Amino acid sequence: MKKKIICLADRLLWMVLLCGGLLSACRNEKEDPMEKGPEVPATPYITKVLEFVPCPGQFVNVLPEFKEGDTQETMNQKVLELIGNNKRGLVSLGGFGGYVVVGFDHTIENKPGSRDFRVLGNAFNGNSSAAASGTAKGGSYEPGVILVAYDKNGNGKPDADEWYEIQGSAQKGEVEPWYAEAKEVGNDLHCYSDYEITYYKPKVEPKTQEEEAQYIRWTDNKGGEGYLPKNEYHRQPYFPQWIQSDRLTFKGTRLPQNGLNHGTEEAPYFVLLSFVYGYADNAVNDTEGACIDIDWAVDTHGNAVHLPGVDFVKIYTGVHQVNGWLGECSTEVMGVEDLHLLKN
Repeated sequence: MKKKIICLADRLLWMVLLCGGLLSACRNEKEDPMEKGPEVPATPYITKVLEFVPCPGQFVNVLPEFKEGDTQETMNQKVLELIGNNKRGLVSLGGFGGYVVVGFDHTIENKPGSRDFRVLGNAFNGNSSAAASGTAKGGSYEPGVILVAYDKNGNGKPDADEWYEIQGSAQKGEVEPWYAEAKEVGNDLHCYSDYEITYYKPKVEPKTQEEEAQYIRWTDNKGGEGYLPKNEYHRQPYFPQWIQSDRLTFKGTRLPQNGLNHGTEEAPYFVLLSFVYGYADNAVNDTEGACIDIDWAVDTHGNAVHLPGVDFVKIYTGVHQVNGWLGECSTEVMGVEDLHLLKN
């Protein structure tokens, strides 16, 4: 009887050891790095477009092209195909407030003492003789306000309380070299942090010059009102055609008006001036001015915040101004790049 008990105990011990070995082997097999496949390196470029809502403008429904049946999702995809993965196409955000929200396959690290990402646009220098007096750069600069979000809760989307605004020179109250000249010609140099504007969808496309001059009506929360005209160079509808609402409202920081006519009324020559720093489409792409430091981010009260990095970037047109035949000031975006991954 005693021998039977010993044998039974031996068998039980043997079974425990065997099962333990099998479980260990299963764990080892599951954790085998060869089973995971090669690790895919992060890309420095945009890998997702979460939302694209342009303000009415002369390049809307063209960059990217709208086709009958397109939805918000298909337009988001078209934007990704243009500016994602270093494609360097061009997307127009229209007038003040029009925006795009993009994301990445990694967190762009916030490294102290350095600029962290670059926003690509189509800004360029014009005739130097047409630049404003002082050190201002004149040409085609259509600044866009930048917001950043760190995905703190890891849910894969930018929540409302995760957005912070990049504070550029205008928000900081710095005096731009061209302000004096702009003030002389009547430009509005206020920088409003609480600006709100509503655009109303026209019921029909204009057929006469008078109708073109009063094409898309707008009102704002500062007592202003007016029209976005249709110009002779771009004849498609300016109101985003995939949006069914009869009006669009945009809110945000409105920058001072940076467009100046350095020609005459008969032969206008419009120059759009660059701000010192802190905006999209406000500097030539291969210059430091196109690069952004995450530590410029502030909260809604203007207080500096420190983020470990950013997972999402939002860009919207920051200037509300129509510059004659040149049309509305509209920020254009070609891409966003992680400078650290590029080792730049």
